[in-house]
Amino acid sequence: MSEENTGDLGDDLKDKAKKMANEAGEKASELADKAKEAASEASEDIKEGAKKIQEEAKEVAGDIKEEWNKVTTSTDNKKLLAGLLAIFLGSLGIHKFILGYQKEGIILLVGTVIGYATLCIGIGAFILMATGAIGLIEGIIYLVKSDEEFYNTYQANQKPWF
Repeated sequence: MSEENTGDLGDDLKDKAKKMANEAGEKASELADKAKEAASEASEDIKEGAKKIQEEAKEVAGDIKEEWNKVTTSTDNKKLLAGLLAIFLGSLGIHKFILGYQKEGIILLVGTVIGYATLCIGIGAFILMATGAIGLIEGIIYLVKSDEEFYNTYQANQKPWF
């Protein structure tokens, strides 16, 4: 081969290489544009998903807050606690203190102390039986009432005895 042919062949190869490089650049540019579009669509989908999750989280948080308020203001726990304390420790008046009746709780507590103090002379036994009976009866009444009835009677209307 002559130098002329070699030069022409080199020029042809250079032209072909340039042409292929340009085509590769165009393809790369097209692929980059497609990747940008796909990333943009994915970004929008992610944003929409995040908004949905945020809305659902707010709803769930609202539900949890509502349930928490129900639990913390529930009279069922107070009713059960007051009823059981009245049955087992009723003569001490602890159930009265739980319900917010300090004066009545003190009356039962002082009565029980006086009952124990006068137990040796006989009258104390009757005082202890009376304070114990009051606690037992009130405990049974507390536990038998519905939650709404208990709340209305002993917490809203503040009925201190029976």
